[in-house]
Amino acid sequence: MLEIPYSNYRLTVRLELANKPGMFARVAAVLAEERANLGAVDIVSATKTRMVRDVTFDVQDEAHGERVLARLNDLPDVAVLSASDRIFLLHLGGKISVQGKFPVNTRNLLSMVYTPGVGRVSQAIAKDRSKVYAFTSKSNSVAVVTDGSAVLGLGNLGPEAALPVMEGKVMLFKELAGIDAWPICLATQEPDEIVRVVQAIAPGFGAINLEDIGAPRCFEIERRLKASLDLPVMHDDQHGTAVVILAALTNALRVTGKQLDHVRVVVNGLGAAGTACCRMLLAAGVSHLVGCDKEGIILSGEAERMRACRGDLEPCLTRGKPAGTLRDALKGADVFIGLSVGHLLTAEDLELMAADRIVFAMANPDPEVPPEIAMTHCRIFATGRSDYPNQINNALAFPGIFRGALDVQVREINEAMKLAAAQAIAHAIPDGALSEDYIIPSLFDKEVVPRVARAVAAAARDTGVARRRAKLGPSFIE
Repeated sequence: MLEIPYSNYRLTVRLELANKPGMFARVAAVLAEERANLGAVDIVSATKTRMVRDVTFDVQDEAHGERVLARLNDLPDVAVLSASDRIFLLHLGGKISVQGKFPVNTRNLLSMVYTPGVGRVSQAIAKDRSKVYAFTSKSNSVAVVTDGSAVLGLGNLGPEAALPVMEGKVMLFKELAGIDAWPICLATQEPDEIVRVVQAIAPGFGAINLEDIGAPRCFEIERRLKASLDLPVMHDDQHGTAVVILAALTNALRVTGKQLDHVRVVVNGLGAAGTACCRMLLAAGVSHLVGCDKEGIILSGEAERMRACRGDLEPCLTRGKPAGTLRDALKGADVFIGLSVGHLLTAEDLELMAADRIVFAMANPDPEVPPEIAMTHCRIFATGRSDYPNQINNALAFPGIFRGALDVQVREINEAMKLAAAQAIAHAIPDGALSEDYIIPSLFDKEVVPRVARAVAAAARDTGVARRRAKLGPSFIE
């Protein structure tokens, strides 16, 4: 199978070449032999005898990049002066910073934003703590909290390695929803300590986003924080993913003409995201749901009993006592949702499913079924990757959910708010625009976050968890 270089491994190399005919052709030939995709070529400087060029190309991975650089350096009359990876360049010095809303450039202004003037504001908040939302950044601030135990799909890398990921999440909060978020990377993985730390820092934030915390600890941590804090707490790896999967499935069923309460759904991988996905699907009205892990079928039963367990799936799980294999679960299934490991399914496995099958293969970087197989054996195929159609990305959910939650100062993010978010994402695509390759809106669709924020705020008001009708200042609430 031909491997296509992926743009996450893009190098820019500065080469010094002899200034004579045919020199760059040798460079291009090496890149072609190594199957490195040539991109931009820029002349940095030139003399009568030497020329310096910046050459950009894509490689398959770091090892491939090192091999290409070695080949280039071995060319006669060619020297590699430097090589830079655009991913690392973007992260130099971190990706975020703090900036005030206005310059402090006079003594009078200094005396108002800091001492002595700020003391009056502190005294007012001490008399009425609710004023903290009006006179501080709390009303628009989210703590993005991690222990580094489940960083992306890379495993337990620790809090330092988690920091670049949290910085990226903070950027998305700001860019997509105008929310000021702060990366909080904890040097502990003990649930008791994590809960205590978050409780201690909570006064400075309007909401808590738990991120990249491994299962099963993440369930306990979220449950305890939701019970003890009077502000919204959400583990995005669970609920954000589940919201976007439900939105994508809603639209996939619109395309295929099938009904949510009639389809047979198989979820493979019952970790944090998988269990949240099952709960969300049951809450939305799925009647035929089977859950699998590496042992096989461990979640199945009568529709009413399953729905009764949607708040806590543990009573419905039969770990260690599988009722069948994944292949058994796939027989006659309309929908497969994978939140597990790559290269799990074959074409023969897909053929066990019903016609017009829908497959969401979310394992990263390699989906549960190779895309070139899935695209010829499925009616609708989606992944978590950006280089294929129908990317299911939780960044479609969390900015709007937290925007709506902050705008009406909710006490919690409840089931109704998450269901409303899923519907808002789904209906961001008009019926006439839906197709097999377009069941989920783009992350860069400017209408998604306002739609989700309005829907979430409305659901919060309807369910009695909103403390105000609208946020002071700029907001997506009309």
